[in-house]
Amino acid sequence: MKKYSKLFFAALALLVFIGTFVFLWQKSLPQEIKYNEFTPTKEDIVKSTIITGRIEPRDEVNVKPQISGIISEIYKEAGEYVQAGEVIAKVKVIPEMNQLTAAQSRVRLAEINMNQIKTDYERYKRLYDKELVSASEYEKIRQQYNQAREEMGAAEDALLVVSEGVSRSNANASSTLIRSTISGLILDVPVKVGNSVILSNTFNDGTTIASVANMNDLIFRGNIDESEVGRIHTGMPMSITIGALQDLHFDALLEYISPKAVQSNGANQFEIKASVTIKDSVQVRSGYSANAEIVLAKAKGVLAVPESAIEFSGDSTFVYIVQGDKENRTYTRTHVETGLSDGVKIEIKKGITEKDLIRGPQIIE
Repeated sequence: MKKYSKLFFAALALLVFIGTFVFLWQKSLPQEIKYNEFTPTKEDIVKSTIITGRIEPRDEVNVKPQISGIISEIYKEAGEYVQAGEVIAKVKVIPEMNQLTAAQSRVRLAEINMNQIKTDYERYKRLYDKELVSASEYEKIRQQYNQAREEMGAAEDALLVVSEGVSRSNANASSTLIRSTISGLILDVPVKVGNSVILSNTFNDGTTIASVANMNDLIFRGNIDESEVGRIHTGMPMSITIGALQDLHFDALLEYISPKAVQSNGANQFEIKASVTIKDSVQVRSGYSANAEIVLAKAKGVLAVPESAIEFSGDSTFVYIVQGDKENRTYTRTHVETGLSDGVKIEIKKGITEKDLIRGPQIIE
């Protein structure tokens, strides 16, 4: 029994050895190299570039308060349309103590001055009625009394502005009412009732009460590489594809190319802007990511071959023309003059004709 087992394993080892030898021998045999073959065709070649960016309203305004305080009421919310001058929110004034003290002091001084002049005025008026003083003296004291009354009213209005943000003379234009400066769609209301807000000044940008934009006038904003910026110019048409609306394409017109580059991931990029035409039936939101395709060059009805069939050698380009029958194929290296390429097909200006059979890439089996 042991004898048969030894014979079995010996035969199995011999078969494995022979099989491995046959496999390696077959792999060492020269393989027939096969190539794709084709004839040049007339094609329209378009070289374009894709620019990534986003859709934005041309005019977007941050509405800020004209006075510091606390938000007491909010009348609008994001997504609503407002007209220019329409009230968005109301601010309750928290007076600054130094200003409040100064305004109160002004009122007291104005009141003292007015009371003194009022007494003089009433005395002169009685004397004037009895013709004991001249008309010029009476008019002089009356003018001083009117000026004192005006100063008293101005001091009281200033106190109201400091303490309440509104005066009797400009109640309709109250700085406590935050109004939209343009007509458009409210994109964002980043504050809530109870939030403190400050007015814009030299040292602070101020608190944004709302962002309002005209969504009927949209632009595409993106960046183009410095290697391609020299090929574009304002007025060129563009095709816009929005990521959230993939089945739709929008026409655009390039209207701005930045004269200065910015660094982005180690490369020089130039900002571009293009006006976008949006149909009324399509709703586009501010900030949508988008791609813009812009045609850099175009060649119509030119002789073309796949770029993979071109051999590049320095500044020269070559193709291999097929000659002979299927069993006796030969390939003649031929110099050609190339033109525009779209990355897949390349224009052939000189060197071959439509009747020539061209060798393509090797067929991998």
